[in-house]
Amino acid sequence: MNRRLLIGIISIFFILVSVYLYIMYGGGRNLASEKAEFTVSTSDISKEYSTNIDASNKKYIEKAVAVTGKIISIDGNQVILENAIVCNFNAAETKIKVDDVVTIKGRVVGYDDLMQEIKLDQCFID
Repeated sequence: MNRRLLIGIISIFFILVSVYLYIMYGGGRNLASEKAEFTVSTSDISKEYSTNIDASNKKYIEKAVAVTGKIISIDGNQVILENAIVCNFNAAETKIKVDDVVTIKGRVVGYDDLMQEIKLDQCFID
C-alpha cells in the first residue's frame, strides 16, 4: 500500500511539473523563423474586420501576419499603424520613427471593436 501511494505522489508531481513547464515555455513561438501566413496592408485588414469580425477572427487570430502601413505613434514597445493596428514589440524598436511606412510582422491576438483596432504581439520589423 505504501509503495502505491509513493508511486502515485511521484506521478502527480511529474505531471504538475510537466504542465508548469509546458505553460511557461512550451507555448512560445518564434515568429522571426515563421513565414507570414498573410501579407496585407493596414487598410485591407481593417476593412475585413469592419465588415465581418467573426470571419476575420477565424482567418487571422493566432496567425503570423505581415502588415504594411504608416506609423502614426510610437510609445515605448508599442507602435500604432494608421490608427488601426496596435503592434506590441518585445523591446523598444529604435530603427523606426513616426511617418515611416513599414512592414511589421506579428501574431494577431484580437480585435477591439470599440476602438476599431487590431492587436498584434511578438512584433518585429520585417
